[in-house]
Amino acid sequence: MIGPDLGPVNAAARLNPGRMRLGYTHALGIRMAGCIHLVKLCVGGDGVEDLVAWQATPAARGWDGRPVHVTRMWPRREAELLDGGSLYWVFRGTMLARQRILRLEERRGADGILRCALVLDPAIRRTQPVPRRPFQGWRYLDPAEAPPDLPDTRRGDDALPPGLAEALAEFGLR
Repeated sequence: MIGPDLGPVNAAARLNPGRMRLGYTHALGIRMAGCIHLVKLCVGGDGVEDLVAWQATPAARGWDGRPVHVTRMWPRREAELLDGGSLYWVFRGTMLARQRILRLEERRGADGILRCALVLDPAIRRTQPVPRRPFQGWRYLDPAEAPPDLPDTRRGDDALPPGLAEALAEFGLR
């Protein structure tokens, strides 16, 4: 499957046709099951509302209309990501939301460098706030360390003042 100006949708399969699509095989040949998540800073965003507004723009959408986030590095644990993994968003030092990763696409930038486009589920799920130190790029996140989603009844709550959600998360109160 090829999208407009995107090249092959599954570059990893093109570069390594023997790569497994479901599950993960350890270097010793042991089949590993399950998923893994990514965590990424939402640079320039103060809160989940900023992410929602950005993803509503045409610049943040892929050829199929789904939200896309382009990153420089292709995740080596692709099969685990595509086995139910999510992208967890960090805003000003606090993890507040997640989106399910649907697929990875090859994307070539204006500079000619090949990148990875994370195609995301349009639904943004708010999570319990968890403090995170700053980092560059993305990091893998073990499912056992991922914060739980907020219940639907809490999604309509007013946002806490800046800094209060982070302070409560540090004390484990939210």
